[in-house]
Amino acid sequence: MVLIEAPSNLGLIEPHPGTEPGVKFFPEAMRRQGFARLAGINQTIEVPPSGYSMAIDGESKVRNALKIVDYSKQLANVLDEHIQSNNMPVVLGGDCSILIGAALSLKRHGNYGLFFLDGHTDFVLPEESGTAGAAGMDLAIVTGHGHEKLTDIENLNPYFQEDNVFCVGNRETSVDWYVDAIKQSDIHYYDLYDLRVKTIPSVVEDFLNLIDSKNLQGFWIHFDVDVLNNDIMPCVDSPQEDGLSYEELKLALNPLIHSKNFVGIDITIFDPTLDDRGVYARQFAQQVSNILAHVSND
Repeated sequence: MVLIEAPSNLGLIEPHPGTEPGVKFFPEAMRRQGFARLAGINQTIEVPPSGYSMAIDGESKVRNALKIVDYSKQLANVLDEHIQSNNMPVVLGGDCSILIGAALSLKRHGNYGLFFLDGHTDFVLPEESGTAGAAGMDLAIVTGHGHEKLTDIENLNPYFQEDNVFCVGNRETSVDWYVDAIKQSDIHYYDLYDLRVKTIPSVVEDFLNLIDSKNLQGFWIHFDVDVLNNDIMPCVDSPQEDGLSYEELKLALNPLIHSKNFVGIDITIFDPTLDDRGVYARQFAQQVSNILAHVSND
């Protein structure tokens, strides 16, 4: 495994006027907790982003669109070698727009699946977004929806075919149009409540069977920490009630990362500025590194 630090906050709006989103400090917070050592990872690479701004691109209607495109290419260039060498990159964000870089790298080399584990669907177009932030549109972008500046980098639209994607864990279910958008797509969709009814092992098994049956080159995991229960992970930009426990997270991630088809994972949205004493960072580092350490030691 290789740890790639991607501290981009380009996909988010300012939480307060004049204040940058604090997700850029996520990799630094994990370094303080010894995350790489605990996970058995010996190599760390940083991919620094351009400076944050609030600028909205006039054509795409997405905040920092051109900077995100440039950063996605940089991240993809770094990921290329490690994905093709089966080094199983663990990418620490940053915000969810870093998924675009991972998706671009994968599409350069073939046809892959995506297990999208998130407390939101992020299947939103710019005209539906209240923030113009790519972090809330990343699943739409990587499946080919939105302006070509972001969806068709290097003429590779879509980076993931919709029917090769599982979107799991959404609990923003009170707005009909938001849920209807993803239900009307070909994405395999399980909100948090459907996930628990069907059971996590069953949903994961269905996804792994899909990857095998379609003979895909492998799959990527997107893990937004806001899929976790707010009691154990309040350090996010859009907190909500309920969410997965760490035990439920293990049920999802363990079979995925031990699959022969697993190629890498990105982890996003943890904001250390909302964790003054480092309590949640310490717990997260211990829990997630323990999951990953079993793969490092295989």
